[in-house]
Amino acid sequence: MSDQTEKVQKPFALHCNINGNDKTMETAASTRLLTLIRDELALTGTKRSCEIGRCGACMVLIDGKAVNSCLTMAYQCSGKSITTIEGVAEGGIDPIQQAFLEEGGFQCGYCTPGMIISVKSLLDSNPDPSEDEIAEALSGNICRCTGYGGIWRAVKRAMEGRRLAT
Repeated sequence: MSDQTEKVQKPFALHCNINGNDKTMETAASTRLLTLIRDELALTGTKRSCEIGRCGACMVLIDGKAVNSCLTMAYQCSGKSITTIEGVAEGGIDPIQQAFLEEGGFQCGYCTPGMIISVKSLLDSNPDPSEDEIAEALSGNICRCTGYGGIWRAVKRAMEGRRLAT
């Protein structure tokens, strides 16, 4: 037997709102939000990819701000409102999602949920961002397939759609 003692983590009662639903879950405080979302809640639209915060495939909104769920621990979400890609489409397809469809802002689709989350966070806080602000908002998302042209067109279309809706 080893002299090292395995640390047993006590359960942590996490109280938060996920996609408009109040939730209380027991989990280890060190559980990553990504694991909680995908494995415990079966919300698989949030993708697991690099797991070091570089690709953006795991983006979710926490209190309206886009964050990498692979770098966010469960305890950090207590009392917070979390929106996954499934929550973005709660009332039907979101205009941002529609813009991605119409402009070919996806190819394989793996990065698309994270891209849409990042664009939603941006446009909810700034409905008329500059080119530099769009680039900054998408800088944490990597797409390996599209070449970004369709993504940029989708952001512009979403901006225009929101402008016309107001």
